[in-house]
Amino acid sequence: MPDHSHHARRLREIADALDTESHPNNDALTPHPDTLDIIRNRHTKRGQLNYAVPEVLQLQRRIRRYNADTDIPHGDIVALALDTWLRAKGYLPGLAPTKRETP
Repeated sequence: MPDHSHHARRLREIADALDTESHPNNDALTPHPDTLDIIRNRHTKRGQLNYAVPEVLQLQRRIRRYNADTDIPHGDIVALALDTWLRAKGYLPGLAPTKRETP
């Protein structure tokens, strides 16, 4: 009888990944509840994220302005925006590309 345990393991991984996805709602920009919990936790380890972006988009100015209006820290604004966008594109946190198993 063939060993299908690797298929069962992969199905469990997929099911776990689907459990981490947020349930769709009417607002695609609503952050995932897990992301909000992480952002609210001030003990969360943080890392620097530096990328050159087009100046014409005025992202830094817009982030500063949004921060002034909402008191949400700059890093949290960036984290929420990127996490929401990446989740919408199917890139969930904690998921690495799977390696093909050799029989």
